[in-house]
Amino acid sequence: MNFISTRGGECVTGARAIVQGIAADGGLFVPERFPQLTAAELESMLSMSYAERAALVLSKYLDDYDFGGLKAACEQAYAKFEEGDAAPLVKIDSSLYMLELFHGPTCAFKDLALTLLPYLLRTGCDICGIREQVLILVATSGDTGKAALEGFKDAPGVKIMVFYPNDGVSKMQKLQMATQEGGNVNVLAVKGNFDLCQSAVKSIFTDEGCKAELKKRGYVLSSANSINFGRLAPQIAYYVSAYLDLVSSSQIAMGDKVNFAVPTGNFGNILAAYYAKRMGLPVGKLVCASNRNNVLTEFFDTGVYDKRREFYKTTSPSMDILVSSNLERLLFELSGRSPLRVSMRMEKLAKDGVYQLYDDEIEAVQKEFWADCCDEDETVETIYEFFEEYQYPMDTHTACAMFAASNYMNEHKKDGAPMVVVSTASPYKFPQAVMYAITGNDIKDSFKAIKHLNIATAMKVPANLSKLRDKPVRFSAVSDSAGLYPAVLDFVSQK
Repeated sequence: MNFISTRGGECVTGARAIVQGIAADGGLFVPERFPQLTAAELESMLSMSYAERAALVLSKYLDDYDFGGLKAACEQAYAKFEEGDAAPLVKIDSSLYMLELFHGPTCAFKDLALTLLPYLLRTGCDICGIREQVLILVATSGDTGKAALEGFKDAPGVKIMVFYPNDGVSKMQKLQMATQEGGNVNVLAVKGNFDLCQSAVKSIFTDEGCKAELKKRGYVLSSANSINFGRLAPQIAYYVSAYLDLVSSSQIAMGDKVNFAVPTGNFGNILAAYYAKRMGLPVGKLVCASNRNNVLTEFFDTGVYDKRREFYKTTSPSMDILVSSNLERLLFELSGRSPLRVSMRMEKLAKDGVYQLYDDEIEAVQKEFWADCCDEDETVETIYEFFEEYQYPMDTHTACAMFAASNYMNEHKKDGAPMVVVSTASPYKFPQAVMYAITGNDIKDSFKAIKHLNIATAMKVPANLSKLRDKPVRFSAVSDSAGLYPAVLDFVSQK
Protein backbone atom coordinates (compact mmCIF):
# COMPACT_ATOMS: atom_id res chain seq x y z
CA MET A 1 0.00 0.00 0.00
CA ASN A 2 1.43 3.35 -1.05
CA PHE A 3 0.40 6.78 0.17
CA ILE A 4 -0.06 9.86 -1.97
CA SER A 5 -0.12 13.55 -1.17
CA THR A 6 -3.46 15.35 -1.25
CA ARG A 7 -1.68 17.98 -3.36
CA GLY A 8 -0.15 15.51 -5.81
CA GLY A 9 3.55 15.86 -5.20
CA GLU A 10 4.55 12.51 -3.67
CA CYS A 11 3.90 8.79 -3.55
CA VAL A 12 5.57 6.94 -0.66
CA THR A 13 5.33 3.76 1.41
CA GLY A 14 3.39 3.60 4.67
CA ALA A 15 6.58 3.67 6.71
CA ARG A 16 7.84 6.75 4.85
CA ALA A 17 4.49 8.53 5.26
CA ILE A 18 4.61 8.01 9.03
CA VAL A 19 8.25 9.01 9.43
CA GLN A 20 7.87 12.09 7.24
CA GLY A 21 4.56 13.15 8.73
CA ILE A 22 3.62 15.65 6.03
CA ALA A 23 4.31 15.69 2.29
CA ALA A 24 7.02 17.97 0.94
CA ASP A 25 4.41 19.93 -1.03
CA GLY A 26 2.50 20.69 2.19
CA GLY A 27 -0.19 18.10 1.49
CA LEU A 28 -1.30 15.27 3.73
CA PHE A 29 -0.65 11.62 2.97
CA VAL A 30 -3.68 9.48 2.15
CA PRO A 31 -3.85 5.80 1.14
CA GLU A 32 -3.84 5.20 -2.61
CA ARG A 33 -7.02 3.17 -2.08
CA PHE A 34 -9.25 2.14 0.81
CA PRO A 35 -8.60 -1.46 1.87
CA GLN A 36 -11.75 -3.43 2.57
CA LEU A 37 -12.90 -5.32 5.65
CA THR A 38 -14.85 -8.27 4.31
CA ALA A 39 -17.92 -9.72 6.02
CA ALA A 40 -15.88 -12.80 6.89
CA GLU A 41 -13.14 -10.69 8.47
CA LEU A 42 -15.65 -8.72 10.54
CA GLU A 43 -17.17 -12.00 11.76
CA SER A 44 -13.72 -13.32 12.68
CA MET A 45 -12.95 -10.12 14.61
CA LEU A 46 -15.92 -10.57 16.95
CA SER A 47 -13.93 -12.87 19.24
CA MET A 48 -10.71 -10.82 19.10
CA SER A 49 -9.33 -8.56 21.81
CA TYR A 50 -9.15 -4.82 21.15
CA ALA A 51 -5.40 -5.08 20.45
CA GLU A 52 -5.95 -7.85 17.90
CA ARG A 53 -8.67 -5.87 16.15
CA ALA A 54 -6.44 -2.80 16.03
CA ALA A 55 -3.53 -4.77 14.59
CA LEU A 56 -5.71 -6.20 11.83
CA VAL A 57 -7.04 -2.75 10.87
CA LEU A 58 -3.54 -1.29 10.84
CA SER A 59 -2.18 -4.15 8.74
CA LYS A 60 -4.67 -3.27 6.01
CA TYR A 61 -2.86 0.03 5.50
CA LEU A 62 0.68 -0.67 6.73
CA ASP A 63 1.55 -3.80 4.77
CA ASP A 64 5.26 -2.93 4.91
CA TYR A 65 5.17 -3.54 8.68
CA ASP A 66 5.40 -7.06 10.08
CA PHE A 67 1.97 -8.19 11.36
CA GLY A 68 3.46 -9.96 14.36
CA GLY A 69 5.25 -6.77 15.32
CA LEU A 70 2.07 -4.71 14.93
CA LYS A 71 0.13 -7.13 17.09
CA ALA A 72 2.78 -7.17 19.82
CA ALA A 73 2.98 -3.37 19.76
CA CYS A 74 -0.81 -3.04 20.06
CA GLU A 75 -0.89 -5.46 22.97
CA GLN A 76 1.87 -3.55 24.75
CA ALA A 77 0.27 -0.15 24.09
CA TYR A 78 -3.24 -1.06 25.17
CA ALA A 79 -2.09 -2.91 28.27
CA LYS A 80 -1.44 0.62 29.66
CA PHE A 81 -5.19 1.34 29.73
CA GLU A 82 -7.45 0.90 32.75
CA GLU A 83 -8.57 -2.71 33.18
CA GLY A 84 -7.01 -3.56 29.83
CA ASP A 85 -10.00 -2.16 27.90
CA ALA A 86 -8.88 0.64 25.63
CA ALA A 87 -12.29 1.59 24.22
CA PRO A 88 -15.23 0.35 26.32
CA LEU A 89 -18.75 0.86 25.00
CA VAL A 90 -21.32 1.89 27.63
CA LYS A 91 -25.04 1.42 27.00
CA ILE A 92 -27.16 4.39 28.04
CA ASP A 93 -30.47 3.17 26.61
CA SER A 94 -31.69 1.04 23.72
CA SER A 95 -30.61 3.55 21.07
CA LEU A 96 -27.77 5.47 22.73
CA TYR A 97 -24.24 4.39 23.65
CA MET A 98 -21.05 6.08 24.87
CA LEU A 99 -17.70 5.06 23.41
CA GLU A 100 -15.30 5.90 26.25
CA LEU A 101 -11.86 6.76 24.91
CA PHE A 102 -10.39 8.33 28.05
CA HIS A 103 -9.05 5.32 29.95
CA GLY A 104 -5.43 5.71 28.80
CA PRO A 105 -2.34 7.25 30.43
CA THR A 106 -3.40 10.89 29.88
CA CYS A 107 -7.20 10.49 30.10
CA ALA A 108 -7.95 11.55 26.52
CA PHE A 109 -8.72 9.81 23.23
CA LYS A 110 -5.33 10.79 21.81
CA ASP A 111 -3.83 7.96 23.91
CA LEU A 112 -5.36 5.38 21.57
CA ALA A 113 -2.95 6.49 18.84
CA LEU A 114 -0.07 8.04 20.76
CA THR A 115 0.72 4.98 22.88
CA LEU A 116 1.27 3.17 19.57
CA LEU A 117 2.90 5.87 17.45
CA PRO A 118 6.40 5.48 18.99
CA TYR A 119 6.51 1.90 17.66
CA LEU A 120 5.17 2.92 14.25
CA LEU A 121 7.70 5.74 13.99
CA ARG A 122 10.76 3.85 15.22
CA THR A 123 9.98 0.80 13.10
CA GLY A 124 9.24 3.08 10.15
CA CYS A 125 12.71 4.60 10.50
CA ASP A 126 14.24 1.11 10.50
CA ILE A 127 12.25 0.11 7.40
CA CYS A 128 13.35 3.30 5.61
CA GLY A 129 16.98 2.95 6.70
CA ILE A 130 16.94 6.27 8.60
CA ARG A 131 19.75 6.52 11.11
CA GLU A 132 19.37 10.16 12.18
CA GLN A 133 17.59 11.11 15.36
CA VAL A 134 13.91 11.99 14.94
CA LEU A 135 12.65 15.39 16.06
CA ILE A 136 8.89 15.43 16.63
CA LEU A 137 7.17 18.81 16.59
CA VAL A 138 3.61 19.00 17.89
CA ALA A 139 1.09 21.83 17.93
CA THR A 140 -1.66 21.09 20.43
CA SER A 141 -4.99 22.54 21.46
CA GLY A 142 -4.73 20.61 24.71
CA ASP A 143 -4.81 16.82 24.72
CA THR A 144 -2.46 15.85 21.87
CA GLY A 145 0.51 17.52 23.53
CA LYS A 146 0.38 15.59 26.79
CA ALA A 147 -0.43 12.29 25.07
CA ALA A 148 2.48 12.73 22.66
CA LEU A 149 4.89 13.72 25.43
CA GLU A 150 3.87 10.73 27.50
CA GLY A 151 4.07 8.37 24.54
CA PHE A 152 7.55 9.46 23.47
CA LYS A 153 9.20 10.30 26.80
CA ASP A 154 12.72 8.83 26.96
CA ALA A 155 12.18 6.99 23.65
CA PRO A 156 15.63 6.23 22.19
CA GLY A 157 16.64 8.25 19.15
CA VAL A 158 13.74 10.70 19.53
CA LYS A 159 13.28 14.24 20.79
CA ILE A 160 9.85 15.81 21.07
CA MET A 161 8.83 19.44 21.40
CA VAL A 162 5.25 20.58 22.00
CA PHE A 163 3.74 24.03 21.40
CA TYR A 164 0.42 25.10 22.90
CA PRO A 165 -1.55 28.38 23.03
CA ASN A 166 -0.69 29.95 26.38
CA ASP A 167 -4.23 31.03 27.19
CA GLY A 168 -6.01 28.40 25.09
CA VAL A 169 -5.91 25.20 27.16
CA SER A 170 -7.47 24.20 30.48
CA LYS A 171 -5.52 24.48 33.73
CA MET A 172 -5.26 20.71 34.00
CA GLN A 173 -4.06 20.37 30.40
CA LYS A 174 -1.40 23.04 30.96
CA LEU A 175 -0.25 21.43 34.20
CA GLN A 176 -0.05 18.01 32.56
CA MET A 177 2.36 19.39 29.95
CA ALA A 178 4.32 21.72 32.22
CA THR A 179 5.18 18.88 34.63
CA GLN A 180 6.06 16.31 31.97
CA GLU A 181 8.89 13.96 32.85
CA GLY A 182 11.52 12.70 30.41
CA GLY A 183 14.98 13.74 29.27
CA ASN A 184 14.02 14.14 25.61
CA VAL A 185 11.00 16.44 25.93
CA ASN A 186 10.38 20.17 25.73
CA VAL A 187 7.26 22.32 25.99
CA LEU A 188 6.73 25.92 24.89
CA ALA A 189 3.65 28.09 25.41
CA VAL A 190 2.85 30.38 22.48
CA LYS A 191 1.18 33.79 22.50
CA GLY A 192 -1.89 33.35 20.32
CA ASN A 193 -4.38 30.62 19.51
CA PHE A 194 -4.00 27.04 18.29
CA ASP A 195 -4.27 27.99 14.62
CA LEU A 196 -1.20 30.21 15.05
CA CYS A 197 0.72 27.33 16.68
CA GLN A 198 -0.33 24.90 13.97
CA SER A 199 0.58 27.30 11.16
CA ALA A 200 4.03 27.99 12.66
CA VAL A 201 4.81 24.28 13.03
CA LYS A 202 3.63 23.52 9.49
CA SER A 203 5.88 26.27 8.15
CA ILE A 204 8.91 24.55 9.71
CA PHE A 205 7.91 21.24 8.09
CA THR A 206 7.62 22.79 4.63
CA ASP A 207 10.66 25.10 4.79
CA GLU A 208 13.56 23.41 3.01
CA GLY A 209 16.08 25.64 4.81
CA CYS A 210 14.76 24.61 8.22
CA LYS A 211 14.84 20.92 7.30
CA ALA A 212 18.36 21.20 5.86
CA GLU A 213 19.66 22.90 9.01
CA LEU A 214 18.11 20.25 11.25
CA LYS A 215 19.49 17.47 9.07
CA LYS A 216 22.95 19.04 9.37
CA ARG A 217 22.51 18.74 13.13
CA GLY A 218 21.58 15.07 12.81
CA TYR A 219 17.76 15.26 12.94
CA VAL A 220 14.88 14.43 10.63
CA LEU A 221 11.46 15.94 11.26
CA SER A 222 8.27 14.07 12.06
CA SER A 223 4.91 14.91 13.58
CA ALA A 224 2.61 13.42 16.20
CA ASN A 225 -0.32 15.59 15.16
CA SER A 226 -3.19 13.99 13.30
CA ILE A 227 -1.72 15.31 10.05
CA ASN A 228 0.51 12.21 10.44
CA PHE A 229 -1.23 9.10 9.11
CA GLY A 230 0.36 7.16 11.98
CA ARG A 231 -1.96 9.15 14.29
CA LEU A 232 -5.02 8.65 12.16
CA ALA A 233 -4.76 4.92 11.44
CA PRO A 234 -5.06 3.63 15.06
CA GLN A 235 -8.17 5.77 15.50
CA ILE A 236 -9.97 3.88 12.72
CA ALA A 237 -9.74 0.76 14.89
CA TYR A 238 -11.97 1.98 17.71
CA TYR A 239 -14.87 2.64 15.37
CA VAL A 240 -14.55 -0.89 14.01
CA SER A 241 -14.27 -2.27 17.55
CA ALA A 242 -17.30 -0.33 18.80
CA TYR A 243 -19.40 -1.73 15.97
CA LEU A 244 -18.23 -5.27 16.72
CA ASP A 245 -19.02 -4.79 20.42
CA LEU A 246 -22.58 -3.87 19.49
CA VAL A 247 -22.87 -7.02 17.39
CA SER A 248 -21.26 -9.35 19.93
CA SER A 249 -23.56 -8.06 22.70
CA SER A 250 -26.61 -8.64 20.45
CA GLN A 251 -27.51 -4.95 20.37
CA ILE A 252 -27.50 -5.04 16.57
CA ALA A 253 -27.13 -7.64 13.83
CA MET A 254 -24.09 -7.73 11.58
CA GLY A 255 -24.79 -5.39 8.69
CA ASP A 256 -27.08 -3.02 10.62
CA LYS A 257 -26.04 0.62 10.36
CA VAL A 258 -24.75 2.65 13.32
CA ASN A 259 -24.40 6.43 13.62
CA PHE A 260 -21.47 8.13 15.38
CA ALA A 261 -21.43 11.60 16.97
CA VAL A 262 -17.94 13.03 17.37
CA PRO A 263 -16.72 16.25 19.05
CA THR A 264 -14.61 17.80 16.33
CA GLY A 265 -11.79 20.34 16.15
CA ASN A 266 -8.99 19.39 13.79
CA PHE A 267 -11.21 16.80 12.05
CA GLY A 268 -8.96 13.80 12.64
CA ASN A 269 -11.26 11.82 14.95
CA ILE A 270 -14.36 11.98 12.77
CA LEU A 271 -12.26 11.45 9.64
CA ALA A 272 -11.16 8.11 11.14
CA ALA A 273 -14.86 7.15 11.34
CA TYR A 274 -15.27 8.13 7.69
CA TYR A 275 -12.27 5.96 6.77
CA ALA A 276 -13.82 3.04 8.66
CA LYS A 277 -16.98 3.50 6.60
CA ARG A 278 -14.95 3.59 3.38
CA MET A 279 -13.42 0.27 4.46
CA GLY A 280 -16.87 -1.30 4.51
CA LEU A 281 -18.00 -0.79 8.12
CA PRO A 282 -21.81 -0.32 8.12
CA VAL A 283 -21.79 3.29 9.32
CA GLY A 284 -24.85 5.48 8.77
CA LYS A 285 -24.58 9.19 9.52
CA LEU A 286 -21.50 10.89 10.96
CA VAL A 287 -22.58 13.71 13.28
CA CYS A 288 -19.92 16.43 13.43
CA ALA A 289 -20.19 18.37 16.69
CA SER A 290 -18.56 21.78 17.16
CA ASN A 291 -18.50 24.27 19.99
CA ARG A 292 -19.01 28.02 19.59
CA ASN A 293 -16.21 27.99 17.00
CA ASN A 294 -18.63 26.62 14.44
CA VAL A 295 -16.69 26.87 11.18
CA LEU A 296 -17.31 23.17 10.44
CA THR A 297 -21.06 23.41 11.08
CA GLU A 298 -21.33 26.15 8.50
CA PHE A 299 -19.16 24.15 6.09
CA PHE A 300 -21.39 21.07 6.20
CA ASP A 301 -24.56 23.16 6.03
CA THR A 302 -23.52 25.43 3.15
CA GLY A 303 -20.35 24.07 1.53
CA VAL A 304 -18.48 27.26 2.45
CA TYR A 305 -15.38 27.07 4.65
CA ASP A 306 -14.72 30.54 6.05
CA LYS A 307 -12.15 31.06 8.78
CA ARG A 308 -12.70 34.84 8.73
CA ARG A 309 -14.63 34.96 11.97
CA GLU A 310 -14.14 35.77 15.62
CA PHE A 311 -12.19 33.16 17.56
CA TYR A 312 -13.72 32.12 20.88
CA LYS A 313 -12.02 30.59 23.91
CA THR A 314 -14.42 28.05 25.36
CA THR A 315 -14.66 25.43 28.09
CA SER A 316 -14.01 22.81 25.37
CA PRO A 317 -10.57 24.13 24.33
CA SER A 318 -9.48 21.13 22.24
CA MET A 319 -12.16 22.22 19.77
CA ASP A 320 -11.15 25.88 19.70
CA ILE A 321 -9.90 25.66 16.13
CA LEU A 322 -10.73 27.61 12.97
CA VAL A 323 -8.47 25.74 10.53
CA SER A 324 -9.26 22.02 10.64
CA SER A 325 -6.19 20.44 9.03
CA ASN A 326 -7.62 16.97 8.41
CA LEU A 327 -10.50 18.37 6.41
CA GLU A 328 -8.01 18.47 3.53
CA ARG A 329 -8.13 14.68 3.41
CA LEU A 330 -11.92 14.76 3.08
CA LEU A 331 -11.68 17.44 0.38
CA PHE A 332 -9.42 15.09 -1.55
CA GLU A 333 -12.14 12.43 -1.56
CA LEU A 334 -14.99 14.86 -2.30
CA SER A 335 -13.10 16.28 -5.28
CA GLY A 336 -12.72 12.87 -6.92
CA ARG A 337 -9.16 12.69 -5.57
CA SER A 338 -8.12 15.79 -7.50
CA PRO A 339 -4.82 17.22 -6.18
CA LEU A 340 -5.36 20.28 -8.36
CA ARG A 341 -8.71 21.07 -6.74
CA VAL A 342 -7.31 20.52 -3.23
CA SER A 343 -4.26 22.72 -3.89
CA MET A 344 -6.46 25.45 -5.31
CA ARG A 345 -8.65 25.47 -2.22
CA MET A 346 -5.76 25.38 0.24
CA GLU A 347 -4.17 28.33 -1.57
CA LYS A 348 -7.47 30.19 -1.49
CA LEU A 349 -7.86 29.48 2.23
CA ALA A 350 -4.34 30.78 2.91
CA LYS A 351 -4.83 33.87 0.73
CA ASP A 352 -8.49 34.79 1.20
CA GLY A 353 -9.48 32.81 4.29
CA VAL A 354 -12.38 31.11 2.51
CA TYR A 355 -13.24 28.52 -0.15
CA GLN A 356 -16.42 26.87 -1.42
CA LEU A 357 -17.47 23.39 -2.58
CA TYR A 358 -19.21 22.71 -5.86
CA ASP A 359 -22.88 21.70 -5.75
CA ASP A 360 -22.19 18.00 -6.40
CA GLU A 361 -19.62 17.99 -3.59
CA ILE A 362 -22.08 19.58 -1.18
CA GLU A 363 -24.63 16.92 -2.02
CA ALA A 364 -22.04 14.17 -1.54
CA VAL A 365 -20.78 15.44 1.82
CA GLN A 366 -24.27 15.94 3.23
CA LYS A 367 -25.07 12.30 2.52
CA GLU A 368 -22.27 11.30 4.88
CA PHE A 369 -22.20 14.07 7.51
CA TRP A 370 -24.63 16.07 9.61
CA ALA A 371 -23.32 18.97 11.69
CA ASP A 372 -24.38 21.00 14.70
CA CYS A 373 -22.74 23.34 17.20
CA CYS A 374 -23.13 23.84 20.92
CA ASP A 375 -22.57 27.15 22.72
CA GLU A 376 -21.35 27.55 26.31
CA ASP A 377 -24.79 27.64 27.92
CA GLU A 378 -25.89 24.58 25.94
CA THR A 379 -22.74 22.76 27.03
CA VAL A 380 -23.57 23.41 30.70
CA GLU A 381 -27.21 22.40 30.23
CA THR A 382 -26.27 19.19 28.42
CA ILE A 383 -23.87 18.08 31.17
CA TYR A 384 -26.40 18.91 33.89
CA GLU A 385 -29.45 17.33 32.24
CA PHE A 386 -27.62 14.16 31.23
CA PHE A 387 -26.22 13.70 34.72
CA GLU A 388 -29.64 14.31 36.24
CA GLU A 389 -31.25 11.67 34.02
CA TYR A 390 -28.52 9.03 33.84
CA GLN A 391 -26.07 9.84 36.66
CA TYR A 392 -23.36 9.86 33.98
CA PRO A 393 -20.83 12.73 34.11
CA MET A 394 -19.26 13.87 30.85
CA ASP A 395 -16.60 16.39 29.93
CA THR A 396 -17.29 19.55 27.96
CA HIS A 397 -16.21 18.16 24.56
CA THR A 398 -18.35 15.06 24.92
CA ALA A 399 -21.25 17.32 25.91
CA CYS A 400 -21.01 19.07 22.54
CA ALA A 401 -21.25 15.68 20.82
CA MET A 402 -24.20 14.65 23.00
CA PHE A 403 -25.99 17.92 22.22
CA ALA A 404 -25.53 17.39 18.48
CA ALA A 405 -26.49 13.71 18.72
CA SER A 406 -29.70 14.55 20.58
CA ASN A 407 -30.66 17.16 18.00
CA TYR A 408 -29.98 14.75 15.16
CA MET A 409 -32.08 12.01 16.74
CA ASN A 410 -34.94 14.44 17.41
CA GLU A 411 -34.90 15.71 13.83
CA HIS A 412 -34.46 12.28 12.21
CA LYS A 413 -36.73 9.98 14.19
CA LYS A 414 -37.19 7.70 11.19
CA ASP A 415 -33.44 7.02 10.98
CA GLY A 416 -33.68 4.23 13.56
CA ALA A 417 -29.96 3.49 13.74
CA PRO A 418 -28.30 3.38 17.18
CA MET A 419 -26.23 6.45 18.06
CA VAL A 420 -22.74 6.06 19.51
CA VAL A 421 -21.46 9.26 21.12
CA VAL A 422 -17.67 9.40 21.19
CA SER A 423 -16.50 10.45 24.66
CA THR A 424 -13.07 11.95 24.16
CA ALA A 425 -11.85 13.01 27.61
CA SER A 426 -12.33 12.30 31.28
CA PRO A 427 -14.52 14.82 33.13
CA TYR A 428 -11.60 15.20 35.53
CA LYS A 429 -9.52 16.90 32.84
CA PHE A 430 -12.00 19.79 33.02
CA PRO A 431 -13.14 19.53 36.64
CA GLN A 432 -14.13 23.14 37.21
CA ALA A 433 -16.34 23.35 34.13
CA VAL A 434 -17.99 19.98 34.82
CA MET A 435 -18.45 20.73 38.51
CA TYR A 436 -20.08 24.05 37.68
CA ALA A 437 -22.41 22.38 35.19
CA ILE A 438 -23.52 19.66 37.61
CA THR A 439 -23.77 21.65 40.85
CA GLY A 440 -23.57 25.36 40.01
CA ASN A 441 -20.47 25.70 42.20
CA ASP A 442 -17.71 27.81 40.63
CA ILE A 443 -14.53 26.38 42.17
CA LYS A 444 -11.33 28.21 41.23
CA ASP A 445 -8.80 25.55 42.24
CA SER A 446 -8.56 22.56 39.86
CA PHE A 447 -7.68 20.04 42.57
CA LYS A 448 -10.47 21.17 44.87
CA ALA A 449 -12.80 20.82 41.90
CA ILE A 450 -11.58 17.25 41.34
CA LYS A 451 -12.29 16.41 44.98
CA HIS A 452 -15.79 17.89 44.90
CA LEU A 453 -16.55 16.31 41.52
CA ASN A 454 -15.60 12.94 42.95
CA ILE A 455 -17.99 13.47 45.86
CA ALA A 456 -20.79 14.59 43.55
CA THR A 457 -20.45 11.80 40.98
CA ALA A 458 -18.65 8.91 42.74
CA MET A 459 -16.64 8.54 39.52
CA LYS A 460 -13.11 7.24 40.17
CA VAL A 461 -10.38 9.89 39.93
CA PRO A 462 -7.59 8.88 37.53
CA ALA A 463 -4.37 8.46 39.49
CA ASN A 464 -2.28 10.34 36.93
CA LEU A 465 -4.39 13.47 37.42
CA SER A 466 -4.60 13.37 41.21
CA LYS A 467 -0.77 13.13 41.41
CA LEU A 468 -0.23 16.30 39.36
CA ARG A 469 -0.49 18.55 42.39
CA ASP A 470 2.83 17.31 43.78
CA LYS A 471 4.81 17.27 40.52
CA PRO A 472 7.30 20.10 39.90
CA VAL A 473 6.73 22.45 36.97
CA ARG A 474 9.54 21.95 34.43
CA PHE A 475 8.36 24.10 31.52
CA SER A 476 7.10 27.66 31.90
CA ALA A 477 8.60 29.53 28.91
CA VAL A 478 6.32 31.61 26.68
CA SER A 479 7.18 32.83 23.17
CA ASP A 480 5.58 34.52 20.19
CA SER A 481 5.29 32.52 16.98
CA ALA A 482 8.49 34.00 15.57
CA GLY A 483 10.44 32.39 18.39
CA LEU A 484 9.40 28.81 17.66
CA TYR A 485 12.13 27.87 15.19
CA PRO A 486 14.96 29.42 17.28
CA ALA A 487 13.59 27.51 20.28
CA VAL A 488 13.66 24.30 18.22
CA LEU A 489 17.30 24.87 17.25
CA ASP A 490 18.19 25.56 20.87
CA PHE A 491 16.43 22.35 21.93
CA VAL A 492 18.28 20.10 19.48
CA SER A 493 21.58 21.68 20.56
CA GLN A 494 21.06 20.53 24.14
CA LYS A 495 22.71 17.31 25.20
